[in-house]
Amino acid sequence: MSITRKRLTPDESRAIALEAARDLLIEAGPQAVTLKAVAARMGRTHANLLHHFGSAADLQGALAGNIAAQVCETIAGVVMKARQGEAEPRKVVEMTFDAFDQQGVGGLCTWMIMSGNQDALNPILDAIHNLMDRLSEGDEDGLMREETLTLVLLAMGDALLGAPMARALGLPRGAARDLAHKILMASPGMQKRIAAHEVG
Repeated sequence: MSITRKRLTPDESRAIALEAARDLLIEAGPQAVTLKAVAARMGRTHANLLHHFGSAADLQGALAGNIAAQVCETIAGVVMKARQGEAEPRKVVEMTFDAFDQQGVGGLCTWMIMSGNQDALNPILDAIHNLMDRLSEGDEDGLMREETLTLVLLAMGDALLGAPMARALGLPRGAARDLAHKILMASPGMQKRIAAHEVG
């Protein structure tokens, strides 16, 4: 008796492929996110994935965009809660660092840059840009953008070198997160928002 495989819509195929790619990224790193590996993980053919993504580089770009959109959406929710006094700024730091480290964004970005696929970073940069557009109302001086730059660069560096650097310096593993939180809390933009919240 033959087993019939459910026919998926193009959107369903892409969604399942991105989920499989994300699992591979977290389990084995960006070099494991190939069309062949993702196809095998989802029980499809290499040709099927090629049809939906065009190339491994395009798949990685789509994966980067997918992760970035989800992370930015969650961060936006936390930032809005923090502005209303319902969440701590530390949570934004933790989520950003987790995205680059535990969710593999740092490794994926590095892999794409090193393999010459820098255009695939555009979805991540676009997601961050869109997040800033949503959150920076009243940020005419650009302070929130400066905070975001600092936070993203620290999270990226920590994802790549945080553990060995902390060991080499005799610091706890979370030292970079603590430093990022201190910088964020001391930033002029955060001080301004805290003052406005206390007055309000």
